Amino acid sequence: MAPTVFPWENFKADEDAQILKESLDGLGTNEDAIIEILAKRTNEQRRQIVTTYKTMFGEDLIEDLKSDLGGDFEDVILALLKDPLDYQVEELHKAVSGLGTDDDTLVEILVVHNNEEILQISERYQELYETSLEDDIKGDESGTLQRLLVSLSTGGRDESGLVNKSAAVADAQALYDAGESSWGTEESVFNSVLCLKNPSQLKLIFNEYESLTGHSIEDAIDNEFSGSTKNAYLSLVSCMRDRATYLATRLHDAMAGMGTDDRTLIRIIVSRSEIDLEDIKEAYETKYSKSLYERVSGDSTGKYENILLAIIGY
Repeated sequence: MAPTVFPWENFKADEDAQILKESLDGLGTNEDAIIEILAKRTNEQRRQIVTTYKTMFGEDLIEDLKSDLGGDFEDVILALLKDPLDYQVEELHKAVSGLGTDDDTLVEILVVHNNEEILQISERYQELYETSLEDDIKGDESGTLQRLLVSLSTGGRDESGLVNKSAAVADAQALYDAGESSWGTEESVFNSVLCLKNPSQLKLIFNEYESLTGHSIEDAIDNEFSGSTKNAYLSLVSCMRDRATYLATRLHDAMAGMGTDDRTLIRIIVSRSEIDLEDIKEAYETKYSKSLYERVSGDSTGKYENILLAIIGY
């Protein structure tokens, strides 16, 4: 996995804090200086700057930024300064709060993280909101989708990486028997296979399913499920096939059509910048024949786009 943001060499928190203080004082705000520092430091370095800023000036950097900035640019800046675990937890909570549920965000966060990360997210969710993630999912969702999301939230997927061809053949047959070959769909079989097996084994199962039926598992899901449940299963399969391509598709969809899903765009670019954003960029260009940098830049030169582009890199 390849990131786009690396620890800044010769990092000095006091010098960065001083530059940020000068950028926020006086008439106007020097957004370019803020971008130059915060987009090119790791999360750990940024949080050191926050602490040093308070020590040097007796003021809260985050509050000072909030008072001077606004809109999507402020949202990116604040996302950069959050603890990565807290950021994911807050995004999950937003997804289940208010009117309606952001099913796509719930699925995204639950499928891209490994077991240990899911358990950390669930524990932190309980600490921050005094309710369990599972209870909030059950309170907002119902039926097959609820059971799928609860399955994903347990952090119980096999992570051995081991593959077994005979088991893959059996699971492919079980999926067929539970779906296309029967009247109605036994979603419990889909959950037990798609939420338990490791990605390498799942790829083998998908190949065996296509050999058995003559079409992809995605086609089967498209025929057997509908609405948010279908989208959730398709997202899960996509991520198991290739996480970078799945996230590249999420970014593309966030920028497609009328308006931009800024929250999704910010969340993926910020949260993957120190993990695998370079891989996501490559997957994006392969799939869409256009670089992510070009797509985000478009025809705009606003500060919001500029900081995203600084994180993405050429």
